[in-house]
Amino acid sequence: MNWITKFIKPKIKSLFEKKSKKDDETLWTTCGCSNLIYKEDLISNFNCCPKCGAHHKLTCNERFKLIFDRGEYQMIKTPLPKDDPLNFVDNKKYTDRLKAARALTKQDDAVSISQGRIDGVEVVVGAQDFRFIGGSVGAASGEAFIASVQHSINQKCPLIFFSCSGGQRMMESSIALMQMTRTTLAVNELKKNNIPFIVVLTNPTTGGVTASWAMLGDIIIAETGAVVGFAGRRVIKDTVREELPEGFQTAEYVRDHGFIDLVIERKYLNSTIGALLKILLKKTETQAIESSDVIKIDKSLQTAS
Repeated sequence: MNWITKFIKPKIKSLFEKKSKKDDETLWTTCGCSNLIYKEDLISNFNCCPKCGAHHKLTCNERFKLIFDRGEYQMIKTPLPKDDPLNFVDNKKYTDRLKAARALTKQDDAVSISQGRIDGVEVVVGAQDFRFIGGSVGAASGEAFIASVQHSINQKCPLIFFSCSGGQRMMESSIALMQMTRTTLAVNELKKNNIPFIVVLTNPTTGGVTASWAMLGDIIIAETGAVVGFAGRRVIKDTVREELPEGFQTAEYVRDHGFIDLVIERKYLNSTIGALLKILLKKTETQAIESSDVIKIDKSLQTAS
């Protein structure tokens, strides 16, 4: 047994390590359409497959570089609550999952917040990284979302949020579920302060994220082909015991049934959001002027009486 342990296992391990390093350095990648794509072509095409048009997932930093003017932005530090408040263990410790996710993404949690300009308009932008435990929302993600709202209100600038999540984080149980209420209340604060809130649904947007802030935007946009829903397709099919319609839970299907305003290709997001922001800000400005006029009239009437 010693020769297996000492020689064979290390040899096999080194072969796998060499292979993984080669995979990282390769110039090619694959898409769901089974086509081989040159990585440079994928990147130059906004990380969308040039053959089938599939929108590949982005990291938070990749998202920020694409959406902001000239790719320029500043990261916003957000609060980080205590890890693993429930000492959760399944087949692996939650703390170990967090360590692995942080090493992979170079982020503290699934949500990152930044500030910059879109088509010349100063905005706060949030994004979720699906690589961080499926983009799931726990206490840290909830705190980051609320911090983005507070920053938008303080700076009086619109909030844009890119969703990419499987829902709430089961390792935090009711603490994670609580974030649905907290984020919803935070969106209400934006609306009270007349701060525009635009949500961009990316693939996938499901579970508690869909059931809370992701469907509360003043305008709801989705990337082409994104999966948008609450429960999974298989769960729904087994529950209703019916064949589901073609394209069920795709962004285009959800738009056609009235839950999404626009479905847009990634390359048009910057210009489209920029145009929408200018319309929303003009409307907000008009409302503010009308409100101040009403106050002036009220004061003059009080003085006259």
